[in-house]
Formats: sequence, structure tokens, C-alpha cells
Amino acid sequence: MKTALLAGSTGLIGNQLLQMLLHDPYYTTVKAISRKPLSVQHPKLQNIVADFNTLTQHSDTLQADDVFCCLGTTIRQAGSQEAFRKVDYDYPLELARLTKNLGATQYLIITALGANAKSGIFYNRVKGEVEKAIEGVGFQSYHIFRPSLLLGDRTEKRAGEGAATAVYTALGFLIPLKYKAIDSAKVARGMVHLAKESRPGVFIHESKELQQY
Repeated sequence: MKTALLAGSTGLIGNQLLQMLLHDPYYTTVKAISRKPLSVQHPKLQNIVADFNTLTQHSDTLQADDVFCCLGTTIRQAGSQEAFRKVDYDYPLELARLTKNLGATQYLIITALGANAKSGIFYNRVKGEVEKAIEGVGFQSYHIFRPSLLLGDRTEKRAGEGAATAVYTALGFLIPLKYKAIDSAKVARGMVHLAKESRPGVFIHESKELQQY
């Protein structure tokens, strides 16, 4: 009788992950946080409509065993570095603290290839900083996923990704596996598979490893 909680269910990975969790008998309840009601309907699904700026007001609905965090944006979409940091650092960390206090034992988060708290690149530095901050929350099991460029159909296109995808696809045989573009479904499958192992500890899964799923 396991309950999964998913944040970021409308994104490229999150959307696929939601479907996998709903159809996996391992989880009897799947809670999905979203700003607007989801169009998905399923007997196992509990849609928590909430604003992450006031997430504490919904703490009575956030109890879960495994927490999947697929939140993420770009600086261009967010509009500023400050707004980007709120989505990619503040929200995942707040979710971690709230759910840990409510009894969650496992946290799985998507960051990015190159995440490093000491990086000179703002995007990579924030990704690395949130990894470390959540590690300090003290989950029994903590999984970090660092995919390369994601392949898949986004509902919202990101500037430059179309051209990058074309290059990665055409010249993929020349690119080392670590940096090769990865199907978003592989990342989602990897998250479900590793969550079900329930191994205690801190684990970092680079894009190269995730290609096997």
C-alpha cells in the first residue's frame, strides 16, 4: 500500500511519469500537485490543486511514501534569475521539507546534466545547490536524476531546443553516451524502477545510466 506524490505532472517527464505511476500496481494512490485541475482522470489519482507559494496550506493532503519532483523551468520562461531560482530551488526544497515532516521516506528529483553547486554557470549552480539542500533534509532514500537534452513532445516549446534536438539526432553517433540526448520516457521509467527498489542512501543517476531504461 504505497502512496506516490508527484510535483510537475504537466511537464515533459512529469506527464509520462504520472501515467506510469497510475498504471503501476505498486502504488495504490497517486497524488499530483498542479496549479490548475488536471484533465487526467483515474481511480487512483488525487489531484491537489495548489499554488506552490502557499503549499503549506495544503499540508494535510501531502502525506506520501515516495515524492517525485519534476519541477523545472528556464530563465527565459521564468523571466529572471530570481524567478527561476524560486521554481527550481525554493519550491523543490519546500516540498521536501513538508513531505519529510509528514512521513515521506523517499524523494526523487530531476535536475540536469552538469548540476554543480560550485559551477560558474547560474543554471547548473542552482541545480547543484538544490541537490545539496534537499540531501540535508534527511530522507531515508534520495535519488537525483541528471538527464541530458530531453527528447519528447513538449506542450510548450523552449527556445533553441528544436535546433539542438535536430543536431543531437543527426550527429548522435558522434556524441558520447554521457551527453547524448535522452528520451524523456526513459527518465520516467528509471524513476519508477528505482523508487520501487526502496534502497536507503543518496544516489546520483547520470544521463548515461538512464539510457538503459
